[in-house]
Amino acid sequence: MNITYIIGVVAALLVFLLGCVLGINIGPKAAGLEPITFTPGNLWNFFDAASIFIVIGCTFAIVVASFPASTLSSIPKHFGVMLNAAKFDPMKYIDQLVELAQTARKNGLLALEGKANEQEDPFFKMAIMLIVDANDPDKVRAILENDIECMSARHEDAASLYDKASSVAPAFGMVGTLVGLINMLAGMDPTSGGSNLGKDMGTALITTLYGCILAHMLFGPIANNLRIRDSEEVLCKQIIVEGIMSIQSGENPKALREKLLTYIPQGKREESGKSGGGE
Repeated sequence: MNITYIIGVVAALLVFLLGCVLGINIGPKAAGLEPITFTPGNLWNFFDAASIFIVIGCTFAIVVASFPASTLSSIPKHFGVMLNAAKFDPMKYIDQLVELAQTARKNGLLALEGKANEQEDPFFKMAIMLIVDANDPDKVRAILENDIECMSARHEDAASLYDKASSVAPAFGMVGTLVGLINMLAGMDPTSGGSNLGKDMGTALITTLYGCILAHMLFGPIANNLRIRDSEEVLCKQIIVEGIMSIQSGENPKALREKLLTYIPQGKREESGKSGGGE
């Protein structure tokens, strides 16, 4: 579980809400007042249905208009990938590759076919089968590296969805501000009595607030986390490629482990009980 994302978003929301209701009374003008006051009723000052409708509704509509249905239908999957921080563990792949190298040295590459069928990772399975089928090493590397590049491009498309939402939300916050100001100016006609000035000004300001909250508390962190997950998956697949190529060339399992450990931070190498160079 990606606990840092949950902690960060919840903490940002709580700090925002606390700032809405908290009052700190210090200085000469605060004489006779409680040093700290809480006014929960202030939260209603930050609720405006028209602002929510403009910012959330228009942001959602523009995102739908900007991306194909296949990308939009993957949104639930994006959240699953983002929150699953333990999915891509380089050490797990290194251990498996060393085990495959030992099997290959004892029984030959054909003995790896059974190991390939046990793999849940389709990329790992494909990589093993490519060397079992005695493909040319250059061809094997080209196929695997092309697969990584295409995967990373798909991941970037997914992250760009949230980048788009992050840029559109503040823009529609400004649109809502203009709507509120237009209504406010129209309400300044003496014949109208100016009864809606406060409400219209509230809509003008709160829409900007909603746009910033959506962009920086929701969409921005999601895009960043998706890119982090992509870099983690790319790292694991690069380890697989290097390991598979080394197995095909008949490299010693111990030397293979030392080579693959250079892909991970020094601290994790020490945890695995192996030595290696710095980052």
